[in-house]
Amino acid sequence: MALTLSKNQTISLEKTAGATLTKVSMGLGWDPVKKGGFLGKLLGGGGGDIDLDASCLILDADKQALDIVWFKQLKSKDGSINHSGDNRTGEGDGDDETIHVNLAGLPSAAKYLVFTVNSFTGQTFDQVENAYCRIVNGSNKNELARFNLAEKGRHTGVLMAYMTRSGSDWNLTTLGIVASGRNVTDLVADAARVITA
Repeated sequence: MALTLSKNQTISLEKTAGATLTKVSMGLGWDPVKKGGFLGKLLGGGGGDIDLDASCLILDADKQALDIVWFKQLKSKDGSINHSGDNRTGEGDGDDETIHVNLAGLPSAAKYLVFTVNSFTGQTFDQVENAYCRIVNGSNKNELARFNLAEKGRHTGVLMAYMTRSGSDWNLTTLGIVASGRNVTDLVADAARVITA
């Protein structure tokens, strides 16, 4: 059974999986806030599409960016990380965007993987509900951990979680830190600052 994590919680992914992990996926999901009734329509309609973008920053031990996987670059330069593609609505069940990571194929310099979500169109998280990220074992598709983000606000970005290489294991730390910026390139400095491992 998957763990439900709270903010600033760290777990060993290998211990959680009960085996060595070679591949994981980070799924991110969200829904547009549903506004109903006559008053809701007067104040902005019945919700509408929400275009959030999941991204992954690959950082070295000095917290310098080695690469970025996002909607403008769906594959890392070395091919070890792949993005499922841009979801522009947030509608439907399950993950809206997924980032697949071949842990065994990452360059040796990669120490941290930081997962973010941004509103490229500038919609704020006041217009988003049911936002979460989850980590899945890429070998058997078992969900290892889930982090639900309930925080609303006028922000346009969230640093969701990061993974830290620890020998052959990887630790997952949940964040849920709000940020400004419409894409992941606006969050590079913030990502380096929040890593404590």
